[in-house]
Amino acid sequence: MFALAFITSCKQAKNVNNNSSMQPKDTVQTVSKPETEPQPDLKTNPLEFIPNGYELFSRTEGDLNKDGKTDVVLMIKATDPKKWVDDEYRGRLNRNRRGLIILFKRDGGYELAAENDECFTSENEDGCAYYPPELSLSIQKNILVLNYAYGRYGYWEYIFRYQNNDFELIGYNSYSCRGGVTLGITEVNFSTRTYVHKENVNADEEDEEEVFKVKTVKFKRKNLIKLTEITDFDELDLDLPNND
Repeated sequence: MFALAFITSCKQAKNVNNNSSMQPKDTVQTVSKPETEPQPDLKTNPLEFIPNGYELFSRTEGDLNKDGKTDVVLMIKATDPKKWVDDEYRGRLNRNRRGLIILFKRDGGYELAAENDECFTSENEDGCAYYPPELSLSIQKNILVLNYAYGRYGYWEYIFRYQNNDFELIGYNSYSCRGGVTLGITEVNFSTRTYVHKENVNADEEDEEEVFKVKTVKFKRKNLIKLTEITDFDELDLDLPNND
């Protein structure tokens, strides 16, 4: 009886192993497909990206992302009729703010790369004793440069590069003068955290050769400023070392 029970248990175990190794014929194995990345919204005409309530103010072109294609930067201006004012000396002025739309050229059209609709004041703001600075855009060696020209008083400019999926402020330059005499030059490299200020020690001596006292400072900064996060360039705090 013991031998018979042993044989029966062995047969049952063999049947269980055989059944577990066989798959039903009607079983369907599903294969999950990889999710496709969303396609960018392309437009053939860059002006189609201008939102309602805005108009084109200026335009510049050049390669910003180093792919060999010509990208487009649009400066736009709001059209709110309530922002027009009457100036005693300059007449009717449009005080609507301005902003930027940056487009990358792709095969089949243009893709929105960055947008900041109201980061600049109007070109018709009060310039006090002088006219307001003239803002212009340019693309130089894959770099976006925003230049404020202030006539005989000099200029200042912000330098942006496309990196980390945004346009980051990597440089700032300023040049101050009085007529044809240089007062000071400031050069800031935010990538290397280096601040350089050059002061003309002979600024009050118009007939003397310009001689500069140079101050170089290394400073700390965790993150670079992103173009899309700037609310107002007139209020932008660069947190630079002082010239003392």
